[in-house]
Amino acid sequence: MNTTERYKQEKHPLEVVDDVYDYAADGLTFEEIAERGGDGEWERLKWAGMYAQKQSGYFMIRTKVPGGHLTPEQAEVIGECATDYAVAPEEYGGAEQNELWGDAYLDITTRQDVQKHWIRVEDVPELWERYDEVGLTTIQGCGDSARNVLGCPAAGIGNHECFDAQPVVDAVSDFFTGNREYANLPRKFKLTITGCAHDCAQSQINDVGLVPARKELGGERLYGFHARVGGGLSDGPRMASELDVFVRPEDAVEFCRAIAQTFKELGDRTNRGVCRMRYLVEQLGPAKFEEAVRDRCTVDLPTGGENLTIGYQGDHVGVREQKQDGLYYVGFNVVAGRMGGDEFAEAARAARTYGTENASVRLATDQNFLITHVPEERVDDLLAEPFAEAYQPDPGAFSRGAVGCTGTEFCNYAIIETKKRTKRWARELDERIDVPDDIEAIRMHMSGCSASCAQPQIADIGFRGETVKLDTDDESDIVEGMDFGLGGSLGSDNEFLDWIEHAVPADAVIPALEQLFDAYATDREDGERFYEWCRRVDNDRLRTIMQGAEAPVAGGVAHGD
Repeated sequence: MNTTERYKQEKHPLEVVDDVYDYAADGLTFEEIAERGGDGEWERLKWAGMYAQKQSGYFMIRTKVPGGHLTPEQAEVIGECATDYAVAPEEYGGAEQNELWGDAYLDITTRQDVQKHWIRVEDVPELWERYDEVGLTTIQGCGDSARNVLGCPAAGIGNHECFDAQPVVDAVSDFFTGNREYANLPRKFKLTITGCAHDCAQSQINDVGLVPARKELGGERLYGFHARVGGGLSDGPRMASELDVFVRPEDAVEFCRAIAQTFKELGDRTNRGVCRMRYLVEQLGPAKFEEAVRDRCTVDLPTGGENLTIGYQGDHVGVREQKQDGLYYVGFNVVAGRMGGDEFAEAARAARTYGTENASVRLATDQNFLITHVPEERVDDLLAEPFAEAYQPDPGAFSRGAVGCTGTEFCNYAIIETKKRTKRWARELDERIDVPDDIEAIRMHMSGCSASCAQPQIADIGFRGETVKLDTDDESDIVEGMDFGLGGSLGSDNEFLDWIEHAVPADAVIPALEQLFDAYATDREDGERFYEWCRRVDNDRLRTIMQGAEAPVAGGVAHGD
């Protein structure tokens, strides 16, 4: 078995939660934690939702939010905890550590989680106590177990849903959270469950995706789910495969348990590079994988029925009518997902002030958030709040579609800085490029490395961090850059993007995009979206268009090549 598996055999990962309380009580440094817990403790701490930052002595902590649904009280606590605990020390810049966001901020992720940085181990028990009071948790926010269960952020209120699947999201999340039997899987296990016909919960790139379906059973037409399995990104991206099953809502927990059992028994535990469930599905084939799941499932699984998914929509930005008469939800645009803890707490209080008693704050997979159940006559008051001006619901196309991972600021794996660059580029591109009026969003996703946390493979424009050696005589002429991809999407025409140009210096990217959008404006067919145009145009021509910029688009190689 690989080293990580050995660590998990030495001590069950969930036992690390008790360790955290001990480390906090004793005020241990990182060096003392390593001495007491051993090398494997850094891996096991992920089951507590904690990653060691690159800055020694501080953690990133991840809050799970099943389906992205938060009560105003929960959202307020998350914001207040960021204000109180996610504070940088003076030696790392203090309140001025980041020129765009200052200090005490939080990050909304592509998995409807919330991440906070600069967390000290001695503060974690108090943070957990405050979380417990409102029903929040960080347990299994990371690690080789079931991660946060995704869902439609407009579940129960959207006009495109076949039924409200949020109760199923909650039930599946409750089953796996803290469950020792399924907390040691070969690798991370990502689930998404939705009753929405637009699949905004991204079933095609998750290990397990349950999407709405309908079938006649016993003379009765029932709503339930079809299942997709084996999707994922990172190295070796794969679109999920369909299984020939119809899953009743009341059977969803058992069905997901049976898949986890299959993965637990048959998944690879030797090579971490191929331990994800998509490799098992690819190895067995969807039919054999389905057979293995049926063998382990204790409920009847009828064959598939009528598929009710009609497309993909990953965007809930704007003022939108709910299916409840007279009520609206407002989707706020958070470029790269980062905002101040105080601002998030303000948004929570605004939800309580302007919404009905059912008001909520909901996180979306595009790193944005919604405030729901706002009566029509209160929408303008909500939009007049100070935080609303910063996260306007009618942004430019690039700001609306911008997604960025953590980057070198905190991540040990990232090669380039991403958060500040994503925000600055989105703003600059909105000013410099005229996007056709019928295109609301240009999805621009930036990952600091190949791990795909920002999901670049499904974007109109995807970036993957590289360190670039410029084509000069100066051996020290090394800059941040990126692989540059075009043409990705999910939905009925799903495809991963093509990596058009490699090792592009960062300073050359915006000029290259200007060239591309000039050509798009000239060549575009009626109603053609940018990713559709990128697919229609030959890659060599796209490359030639980019290289027409007055910038060294092809002027470097990945450092070390």
